[in-house]
Amino acid sequence: MQNDNSKETPKKKYKLLDRTEAIGAILIAVFAALMAIAELINNNLEEEMMISHNKLVNYYNWYQSKSIKQGLKESEMHYLSALTETGIIPNDKLSNFRTKLAETKSLVLKYEAEKTEILVGSANLPREHWTQDLDGEMGKIIGINEWQQLTQDYDSATQKFDLGKLLFQICIVLGAVCIVIHENKKLQKNFISLVLIFGAIGILISAYGFTIAP
Repeated sequence: MQNDNSKETPKKKYKLLDRTEAIGAILIAVFAALMAIAELINNNLEEEMMISHNKLVNYYNWYQSKSIKQGLKESEMHYLSALTETGIIPNDKLSNFRTKLAETKSLVLKYEAEKTEILVGSANLPREHWTQDLDGEMGKIIGINEWQQLTQDYDSATQKFDLGKLLFQICIVLGAVCIVIHENKKLQKNFISLVLIFGAIGILISAYGFTIAP
């Protein structure tokens, strides 16, 4: 009977060790798959973030060009206004000067309205305040503030996915260590617990990143 027991004990031990190693291998495969998914989503988010950033730069340059034009027209308006008020303009030319002054004032107001629409976006303005077209269509402007917010949201989401990927990588390393130290069953269990803890945190952070992505 002693011989039978001594033969059964090592068999049970090896079965348990094999089971622990199998769990470690499965966890490695699971978190490797999750890391690949997180990498794919993160790459897409980074691409969208770059697009948003480029749009932000383009719209900011557009806004600056409108500011320059407005500044030039304001200088012209002040100059015409000063000439009109001095009384040196002949009466027969005064009407033309006032017409020119009114046109210049109108352009200043137009540029100001266009700047506002480029800054805040068409969706945040009443329809009657739309002044700037995009490819011949009105009401299509996505404002600088909106592009800036989109860029920040994409950046926050990618940071969460980067952290999630790091945690998944840690899980894979811990799972590999768990397989290597097959002679210490207790330590293997501790490593499996760590894999599950880090993995759960990684999944939660990645899921949060997915929810905050635009």
